[in-house]
Amino acid sequence: MPRFRFAEAAKLLGVSDDTIRRWVDAGELSSSLDASGRKVVDGAELAEFARSHANEVPDPSGIGRSARNRFVGLVTSIVIDKVMAQVEMQCGPHRVVSLMSAEAVRELGLEPGSLAVAVVKATTVMVETP
Repeated sequence: MPRFRFAEAAKLLGVSDDTIRRWVDAGELSSSLDASGRKVVDGAELAEFARSHANEVPDPSGIGRSARNRFVGLVTSIVIDKVMAQVEMQCGPHRVVSLMSAEAVRELGLEPGSLAVAVVKATTVMVETP
């Protein structure tokens, strides 16, 4: 299962390391120690936390815009059958859903809590892993 150090988790959620520590101290997130004795957060729990706490910032101009084409985030859900899969990601305040082959999900090693990048081109969403 993917695990993230507090600094990595903070970067993914757009907050400070101290905010992650406060959430852990308040019991909103749980942590454990990695092999080096550093505190880490479980990727699947972080993904669910990101999804449940995502707030979209309203556009004050009221003008519609196209989104940037790369969204870094956490895989929150995968629905898979023999041939196809639906992969859902929480990328900051954005929920991104991609349809891809089940083979691609396996080759990329995707699972809830995995760090991934959604690359958007027209109506196609491709998912990359670091």
